[in-house]
Amino acid sequence: MSENMKRIPERCEIPEEEKWDLSSLFPSDEAWAEALGEYEKMSGKMLSFKGTLGRSAENLADWADFSKDQNILGQRLWVYTRARLSEDNRCNKARAMSDKTYGVLARGQAASAWAVPEILAIPEADIALFLDHHRVADYRAYIERVIRFRPYILSEAEERIAMLYEECTGTFSSVHSAFINVDIKADLGTVDAPEGTIELKNDTEWHKLLESPDRDLRRKVYEKSRDHRESFAVTLAGFTAGKFKLGTIDARVRGYPSARAAELFRDDISEEVYDNLIATVGENLDAAHRYHDLRKRVLGLDELRPWDMSVPLVPSVKRRTPWNEAVGLLSDALSPLGNEYASTMHAGLTGRWVDRCTNVGKSNYIFCMSSYGSDPCIMMPYDDGRIEDIIGLAHESGHAMHNLYGSRSNSFQNCYISLFEAETASAFHVEMLFRHMMKTLGGDRELRLYLINNHVKYLTNMLYGSVRKAEFDHVVQGLDEKGIPLTVDVLRTEERRLQVKYLGLEYVPDNPVGLYDTARRFSFAGPFGSYVYATGICASIALANRVLDGGESERTDYINFLKSGGSRFPMDSLKLAGVDMSTPEPIQAACNVFSGLVDELERLL
Repeated sequence: MSENMKRIPERCEIPEEEKWDLSSLFPSDEAWAEALGEYEKMSGKMLSFKGTLGRSAENLADWADFSKDQNILGQRLWVYTRARLSEDNRCNKARAMSDKTYGVLARGQAASAWAVPEILAIPEADIALFLDHHRVADYRAYIERVIRFRPYILSEAEERIAMLYEECTGTFSSVHSAFINVDIKADLGTVDAPEGTIELKNDTEWHKLLESPDRDLRRKVYEKSRDHRESFAVTLAGFTAGKFKLGTIDARVRGYPSARAAELFRDDISEEVYDNLIATVGENLDAAHRYHDLRKRVLGLDELRPWDMSVPLVPSVKRRTPWNEAVGLLSDALSPLGNEYASTMHAGLTGRWVDRCTNVGKSNYIFCMSSYGSDPCIMMPYDDGRIEDIIGLAHESGHAMHNLYGSRSNSFQNCYISLFEAETASAFHVEMLFRHMMKTLGGDRELRLYLINNHVKYLTNMLYGSVRKAEFDHVVQGLDEKGIPLTVDVLRTEERRLQVKYLGLEYVPDNPVGLYDTARRFSFAGPFGSYVYATGICASIALANRVLDGGESERTDYINFLKSGGSRFPMDSLKLAGVDMSTPEPIQAACNVFSGLVDELERLL
């Protein structure tokens, strides 16, 4: 059997030690079901607090304590069911668990919809006194955030309707995810390759085919997949348009000036930060264009096409890195943060934080989830022959450690970690790993070239690619808010325009431009979720400089950033770490780093 036709096992064939351990959430599905029933009972009891919150600080604290306990349980229920479904999306039992959880949580939110309007109805003088009470003190940050939403909170009846509506949007998201992860997948027949006929099945290792030096093979594989996906173009556009429409409707219902403003308001991030990111990167596209021109020249092509974007520019380094060795490498890279940090991470990754084997039906994306007081859950396929997978481990372990430090340092209500902060912590791990590997490679020119090429590709995707998606989201959301129907042609026109802008004239977009990637992105996140990957890259480069060039103070600043949790807004927590993302400087510095790496790659090639 060829490497490309390596059989993917069923879930039951994976050794237990290579799966994640969900027992810190629930020891079994039966325990989950019991907890789901308990959550429903708590939802029923929630109404007993109605009408009492403004009577005294003690009454407010009683409700806050009860609500906290219910939300902790709800978070555990959601993480467990998402994890179980991600293990095998074909599993009807897991899908039923997920659907039931969505419904129960939505009804629980509806049962508490009265609470925020009731808090906002408490006179300012009274709420000020309540916040000084010792039982309410730990809820101060949470309540102050609630009060901040006063202009956008609806009446009690309207909030209840909105919460009930969440069950419908949850169903939409569930169907969207099922379509992307299950139904759209199909066996696509065969392609001929020098080593023989290759079957294009669900369990084919597609990344290896698209990285093949055989351009004709890459093209045939890409076109087979594209043609199949594009046969669903209207459905893909419908899901994408639906996500934008939900944002538009919610913003209008609540009185936000736009869907983007609503998305950024929660974390107190100015729209200027978003615009500044697009503008600054837009002024530094020359390096990205040079990289794609270099790709075309090195591959000896007349034009750069979509099926040419994954093939490595340099030969693969023949290096096997078993799991425990990869964890050790990452621990060494993060050792500047101190022994406690590195050893905690090492123990979790060599334990069972990670579900690291591919199996049939498993979700095909990498992610980390955490619930307050439980172990992090990381899903990723790990191939010990791919340095890229060590980088993927670095990224997700950054999330895991951030969640761990945040939950250990804060009460539940102060443990909300924004994506703006989370993607900084994950990118910091990747940056530290890259610098450690570059520092310790010795005179290995082959490995140096490979690492630089790999990091340039990573920054191309995570910095420039994320800003391209951020601009797409902003432009297309604006079209929807103007009442322009988001048809297949409208979505394709904007995607093509931005591909040319960001990838340069050397790149020839697909015809027709595909809609699958955006629909897939929206199957697990909504619009305006991509910009945080770019800001995370920029902040991580600045923070890596501070930690590696500084001393104990800079290390402590970074650890305090991780511990900040939800006790500060993200811009403030990053300032605590030493980075001001309201200015163009960190973005420009990241673009300069990328340009320098492209310069070195050009010299080495």
